[in-house]
Amino acid sequence: MTVPAPGPGPAAGPAPAPVPRNRLTAAARIEAVAGPGGTTRLPVLSSQAPLVLRRTPSAVYLVGGAAGPIGGDELSLSIAVRSGAFLRLRTAAASIALPGPDGAESVLRVSVSVAAGGRLEYLPEPVVVSNGARHATLISVTLAAGASLVLRDELLLGRHGEAGGAARTVLRVDYAGQPLLRQSVEVSGSDPVALGPAVLSGHRAVGSLLLAGNGADGSGSEGGPGAVRATPERAVMPLAGPGVLVTALADDAVALRRRLDVNSGEPGSPSPAAAGWL
Repeated sequence: MTVPAPGPGPAAGPAPAPVPRNRLTAAARIEAVAGPGGTTRLPVLSSQAPLVLRRTPSAVYLVGGAAGPIGGDELSLSIAVRSGAFLRLRTAAASIALPGPDGAESVLRVSVSVAAGGRLEYLPEPVVVSNGARHATLISVTLAAGASLVLRDELLLGRHGEAGGAARTVLRVDYAGQPLLRQSVEVSGSDPVALGPAVLSGHRAVGSLLLAGNGADGSGSEGGPGAVRATPERAVMPLAGPGVLVTALADDAVALRRRLDVNSGEPGSPSPAAAGWL
């Protein structure tokens, strides 16, 4: 018996792309609406580890449900404040960006909308970028006419004894359908240009505080941004629309917070306990 020779097999296609290792995708959502008697309700409070939202009498806290962010992680946070509502959002601790196994960048996307008469105070703790890490924070804000916003962003290069990795922050804010602010910061603990006089000037911590929208000019208010003086480590920039941007440099997180803590909503402003939560 003659056995026919095997014919050519199917043409080999391209090798499948390697599956990324240890990459996490997570999303969290929060919605604040005005309730009866000046209260604020939270009909949407959706979490997905490591983005875990917890309500307290003084604020809603974003609690880290896992280590990281780790290189390659894709995280998103959506915040909506409806007309007449008030929301203060904090994080329970600093976030420590860690390197992933393949050098990929971790990304946190924050999407914010505040309706007319609404107010958001977004006051997270710093992001600490450890050696070898690459991290991006991308924030997009839409404010209706008559809305108000306090937004703080702080970045620290490295843990104790570390030079720190690479980080970038992109902030886009629109007010009443018009661009109010476009800002980006990109730094690295191993980049002499970023560490030089044009960017960090030898400092390890950089941050900004944005006061935008209704009442953000601070005119006539004790401790308002109009009373803040620029220094070599702090710049105060009135915006073309209703808003003020304070940016600062420091050697550590404590000094940075002190330089940014200007009418930030923490002392003397309405709190969720005063406004009432349902």
